Amino acid sequence: MLMPFHFAYHVRDLDDARAFYGGILGCTEGRSTDTWVDFDFFGHQISLHQGEPFANAPTGRVGDHMVPMPHFGLVLDVARFRTLADRLTAAGVEFIIPPSLRFEGQPGEQWTMFFRDPSGNPIEVKGFAGTSGIFAT
Repeated sequence: MLMPFHFAYHVRDLDDARAFYGGILGCTEGRSTDTWVDFDFFGHQISLHQGEPFANAPTGRVGDHMVPMPHFGLVLDVARFRTLADRLTAAGVEFIIPPSLRFEGQPGEQWTMFFRDPSGNPIEVKGFAGTSGIFAT
């Protein structure tokens, strides 16, 4: 059984973060104060603290793409990945890398998409047909 992770990072505006993480991504809000808010991020705990987000740049090469580093994200099954991709598209979220299949026919075949939250924090979501593909070599 996988255990949830906890990740705390900065966002510029808590109201914008609530609209994005709660409204667009559909995450349930947890505890909060006037300077931070927790969310259930698909079974994991993220704590968004008001402040200046971490610097990032497209310096990571994955396949044919340069991806923003650092970044964080999550792994979903393909059906949940597609549902989330449709939700982001309907909300007009701009993709760094739109939903696409990479490593097709190879170990680790996965769907992926990259986007940013309103503070510019890069998020990657992957979709796998089964959990055995997550660590396939």
